[in-house]
Amino acid sequence: MRDAGLVQQTLRMIGIAVVGAGHWGPNLIRNFDGREESVVRWVCDRDAKRLAEVQRRLPHVSVGDRVEQALADPLVDAVVIATPTKTHHQIARAALEQGKHVLVEKPLAASTHETADLCDLAERSRRVLMVGHVFVFNAAVQRVREILDRGDLGHVHYVSMVRTNLGPIRTDVSAAWDLAAHDVSIANYWLGVDAIAVSATGSAWVNPGIEDAVFATIRYRNDVLVNLHVSWLNPRKVRDVTVVGERRMLTFDDMNPNEPLRLYDKQVTGEMTPPTYVDTFGAFRSSIREGDITIPRVPFREPLKAECDHFLACIRGEHPLLADGRAGHEVVRVLEAMHESIRRKGAEVLL
Repeated sequence: MRDAGLVQQTLRMIGIAVVGAGHWGPNLIRNFDGREESVVRWVCDRDAKRLAEVQRRLPHVSVGDRVEQALADPLVDAVVIATPTKTHHQIARAALEQGKHVLVEKPLAASTHETADLCDLAERSRRVLMVGHVFVFNAAVQRVREILDRGDLGHVHYVSMVRTNLGPIRTDVSAAWDLAAHDVSIANYWLGVDAIAVSATGSAWVNPGIEDAVFATIRYRNDVLVNLHVSWLNPRKVRDVTVVGERRMLTFDDMNPNEPLRLYDKQVTGEMTPPTYVDTFGAFRSSIREGDITIPRVPFREPLKAECDHFLACIRGEHPLLADGRAGHEVVRVLEAMHESIRRKGAEVLL
């Protein structure tokens, strides 16, 4: 039998409470309000100026500085959390206990103990628990998943990922928890298997104990390596990924919205045996095959809108949940291991 709450939600717009109206909150408010499927009924934040701005722009929205006000409203079906990471568990748990569906911005929580608790509670309460792994809803990222699933690249050898910019500098979490969370979610989504080990190094130059740059290597099953470089102390904004397979190679440049993907028909065709005597340039290239470079077509759409659409569809019971609590738990598991490896001066941490 279909859940009574889902039946009710199909008869009216889904009521949303957004907790956190700071950096990312306004984007979530914009995507959930003023549409046929949902309406923002509450915005909660401790900053009175932010609430006043929300009230000025959206007079139909109730505002408050206490989450409990929104949770007590029977017209609120779902809670969207865009607050500092350390508060995610407490707010999400309270929302699930009140029977609300929950979308939490990445990372899901500050520890695997907290993420496991939220996953168990969501399962018991039969409510949607989703993580804001927004890059999983990027059309180019999803196209790469299709390419990998078809086996176009063959067995994946390694993935190299670079995510840098000058700021924004966080004071609550490190560059690993802020930036690498994106790349770990992408790697997990593409590879479809869990990581088995992590080694990482990083340093804190701006705020003591909060790494500004992190270099990490993640080992996955099937002999796949994923290498990450994340930093908010870099002069250039870079979001660049390379996937090297046994038959083909692929690049993803998220800074090129028109043509983000390149598929290279290149491979090593055999064992590289050095010739005994080299008198031509071609002798160096005997085991390398270079074919065409193709640009897969990727339709442009806002990843956050796709994420919000998916959350609403899952509440209505229309789709299986992507970026669910378990996916969020696996990302946090890798981030914890990354932090432990940094503390142990780069020693590999098994998962």
